[in-house]
Amino acid sequence: MDLGLAGATAVVQGGTQGMGLAAAECFAADGAKVAVLARTPATLDKTVTRLLELGAADAVALRADLTRPEEVIAAFDTVRERWGELNILVNAAGPHTGGGFEDLTDEDWLAAIDLGVLGMVRCVRAALPLLRRAEWARIVNISAHSTKRQTESLIAYTAAKAMVTSITKNLSLTLAKDEILVNTVSPGSFASEGLQRWARGAGIDPTDLRAIMRGIAENFGHPAHLPRAGDPAEIGAVIAFTASRRNTYMTGADINVDGGSDFC
Repeated sequence: MDLGLAGATAVVQGGTQGMGLAAAECFAADGAKVAVLARTPATLDKTVTRLLELGAADAVALRADLTRPEEVIAAFDTVRERWGELNILVNAAGPHTGGGFEDLTDEDWLAAIDLGVLGMVRCVRAALPLLRRAEWARIVNISAHSTKRQTESLIAYTAAKAMVTSITKNLSLTLAKDEILVNTVSPGSFASEGLQRWARGAGIDPTDLRAIMRGIAENFGHPAHLPRAGDPAEIGAVIAFTASRRNTYMTGADINVDGGSDFC
């Protein structure tokens, strides 16, 4: 299916790894112009090279710390100067805060919200003038299936993601008059860098998707109908469709991509 992305402009916040990278690669393969926003110059440069190899019409590295509003504004100023408008914003970065309720300090909670929620808010705020200039525009925010099925050690992470889902729903209402479609994609257990690190620590082969899912079921009680974890490329395609010109009427949705785990 032609997603209508050739020549489209996209910014992927958190686009140098995991699901953000998978989405950026899908955009590039369809001939979009893709900017990836992250903190690490070497990773950004490597990603830009990869996107150009895949067929991106243009690829841009935007170095910014999402907890610094002035850096986020400067990144989108670069987009404005280079492209003048923006069709797609994907917010994929999430907090790294782990620990149970009694383990976390006020500072831990604030850090999770600053990166995982306000990072998204800052990007949307900076992107809106560019999105409004475009013929069509989409925002896709990445939440998590843990908002529906809790894990004790991810309480702050999950709370931040639940805020992302709620804000997305409100934005879909607020921006409907501009015909900017705003949706949430909620991944289940995908073998991105974080889950692979956990697998290594648990003595599980991080490349064995079936072994990872068995470990998740045994350690957290969170199996899926499909007997394996997901590959990030699989959710990249879902994000790409949701962000594309082909999606013409879906807004305010929270899309589960979890291998059928929601009711296990």
